[in-house]
Amino acid sequence: MKITDSVQYIKGVGPKKKAELARLGITTVYDLLTYFPRTYEDQSVLTRIADLHLGEQQTVSGVITKLQERQGGRRGMTILTALIGDGSGFLKVTWFNQKYLKKQLVVGRRIFVTGRAAYAFGGRGQFEMSQLSSFEVLTGEEEPAVHCGIQPVYPATERLNQKFFRKLLQEALAADIELSEVVPASICREYRLMPRREAFETIHFPKDFDALKAARRRLAFEELYLIQCGLMLLKKKVQQSATGIRHAGDGELLARVRKSLPFTLTHDQESTWQDIRRDMERDVPMRRLVQGDVGSGKTVIAMLALVKTVENGCQGALMAPTEILAEQHYESFCRQLQPFGIRISFLSGRLTKKQREAVYHEMAAHETDIVIGTHALIQDDVQFNRLGLVVTDEQHRFGVAQRTALEKKGSCVPDVLVMTATPIPRTMTLTVYGDLDVSLIRELPPGRKPIRTFVRRPDRRPLIYRYVHSQLEEGRQAYVVCPLIEMKEDSDLPSAEEIYDELRYGIFHDMACGLVHGRMRPAEKEAVMEAFYKGEIQLLVSTTVIEVGVNVPNASIMVVEHADRFGLSQLHQLRGRIGRGSYASYCILVSEGKTQQARERLTIMAETADGFRLAEEDLRLRGPGQFFGAMQHGLPDLKIADVLRDSDILIEARRAALASLARREDLDFVLPVLALQYREQFQHITES
Repeated sequence: MKITDSVQYIKGVGPKKKAELARLGITTVYDLLTYFPRTYEDQSVLTRIADLHLGEQQTVSGVITKLQERQGGRRGMTILTALIGDGSGFLKVTWFNQKYLKKQLVVGRRIFVTGRAAYAFGGRGQFEMSQLSSFEVLTGEEEPAVHCGIQPVYPATERLNQKFFRKLLQEALAADIELSEVVPASICREYRLMPRREAFETIHFPKDFDALKAARRRLAFEELYLIQCGLMLLKKKVQQSATGIRHAGDGELLARVRKSLPFTLTHDQESTWQDIRRDMERDVPMRRLVQGDVGSGKTVIAMLALVKTVENGCQGALMAPTEILAEQHYESFCRQLQPFGIRISFLSGRLTKKQREAVYHEMAAHETDIVIGTHALIQDDVQFNRLGLVVTDEQHRFGVAQRTALEKKGSCVPDVLVMTATPIPRTMTLTVYGDLDVSLIRELPPGRKPIRTFVRRPDRRPLIYRYVHSQLEEGRQAYVVCPLIEMKEDSDLPSAEEIYDELRYGIFHDMACGLVHGRMRPAEKEAVMEAFYKGEIQLLVSTTVIEVGVNVPNASIMVVEHADRFGLSQLHQLRGRIGRGSYASYCILVSEGKTQQARERLTIMAETADGFRLAEEDLRLRGPGQFFGAMQHGLPDLKIADVLRDSDILIEARRAALASLARREDLDFVLPVLALQYREQFQHITES
């Protein structure tokens, strides 16, 4: 059996089970093998019912002595209750809304249950379990398939339970599956990796925790090693197959522009600029990511790079994710650069056909030097005469495909500068942006007033909004951010629309209020944002659509409703919309703080303004799955590796990938593997 074969060829998988597995993303044998357990339980030790401890995870084996079915709750859910005896006592076990179990739960059958014990209500000291980790009913004299030794716990469903997954994986691994090695033998030896087949057998059927640890290390290493190889080969392909534009050293124009800046670059800005200069003066195309905290001054670095390419007879393009942000860049670039004779054009979907065609002509005829725009820059009609530099702002809003489309708009291979204001932890950077060189701007320019952040309970809302009103009376502007656009039946949260109506007809009836959210047409959204930017709107109620780089210096207050619904990185991006002017700024996080994690997250938010520290904390609290999910990186999802927990393995895998790139035999081995396992992500990698 091949790993690419359909899962239907495994014994026990009929059409219905095949459809159920497909809903979990399991269509092939390899999908099944890489459907890894989410955790493990040590069920090798059975606890007598008389010896159960409150609140501890324990496994009990007994015989079902009584079964009761009743209806309960407002919707009349089925409640099944079994009484289990083991000779030392009795345990009450309850299942909610699982009527289908009645066929299995037969009086007289032996059952194994794992869970946490509590005292049964009115049970005179009797124990009960109602939230089981797992259970197994034996239908005859067969040995327990699940409750013995260290047991994996899979993400299961009503129709696909733990017992089904274990039996299915037993069948799959018992078949003669082609599980050929995907890591070169030299790397396996050097890093002492468990053989691949043994690792898959152990991850699903561990003999002990030491073997499980070794199997997990092997499979996480394999996953990270292959992704690192793919990213490095992408980078190498660009460097080898493409001749970039070799820019000359800094000339008079760049010197004059730098001299005109009303400030001196910070140490981090200067260091980043030197990285970019060196890259642009090589004949290998630049591929650099600039990570900078909110307000750290990335845009001025991008502007200098664009001036450098113009000075060398080329054109530059800057693509922003929103119309309003592109327009703000256009206005600031015009103010700064037009006095030096640099021609700047603006291109967006809002222009008329005639206006767009005029800009297309300017670009193709080299009658403009820098074009600033939105996704309109990657339309088919757009062609540059000599594109030397591409700058994408807020990279995670675009994804790799859009960046690549813009790179192809010129006759030669341009340099690429990617800017993101979302600080990314180092381990994530290696994984997400492994094909790019990275520069960091951590320090903020001097003179920026810190934003004071407070966490307040919902019962303080009247006081909060009275204070906001007083600030608006003094001429300031404010944001109110909400997690929902409109009211949902299954949610008790007020929506942005409800809060907007409550505020504009209530305490802010004498102020100009606006509402902006993601479901509005782009033109509507842009009109509201522009009115806020011009000061025509004093209070803006919004969802998270404002988190990307809008610059309104007069906005000095932000209220975030139900702040516990946002991640730390998202809250930091939102908070970055204020504090851009000369006024003291305040961010008020409104939350009931029902969970410990929510309280911890908001306390960290109030205590620090360091985006990099917040990103690390966000990754720790939310986990890589959610953190990755928020980013449009276009890379394969990690099935077993965890970039936070496995940072040591990631560093080893990266070192191994670097070594493999220098060995022809390793490359010959790895390339077919990448083509098979990661065809979609690394399809353009070829070796001559």
